[in-house]
Amino acid sequence: MIWSFKEDRPIYSQLMDQIKLGIISGEWLPGTKLPSVRELAQEAGVNPNTMQRAMADLEREGLVYSKRTSGRYITEDEAMIDKIRSDIAVENINNFIESMKKLGYTPQDTLNAVVKAVEEVEEV
Repeated sequence: MIWSFKEDRPIYSQLMDQIKLGIISGEWLPGTKLPSVRELAQEAGVNPNTMQRAMADLEREGLVYSKRTSGRYITEDEAMIDKIRSDIAVENINNFIESMKKLGYTPQDTLNAVVKAVEEVEEV
């Protein structure tokens, strides 16, 4: 996983988002054992305490779970993963629509631009 951070939000929150993205994109499959907190922290270049906080919050959300002495695993609840994927998609779509409104696009202009962009991508 490639880790990147911005200064606009706490690192642990960005870690959570990036781990979620890894899960919903299929990089980490349901039931997969995650690397240890130390390994993930080293890979991401962050303090292990920061990674621990992110993992604890993901565990509270139910996206990961711990097995005593065995480590943390991705939930096997695919409905939960699908809901998170859908929620993130809706958030991204809403942000996109707001950006297009700020550019002066009408809903139809926005839809036309999206259709055109999709057609161009499919041609490649």
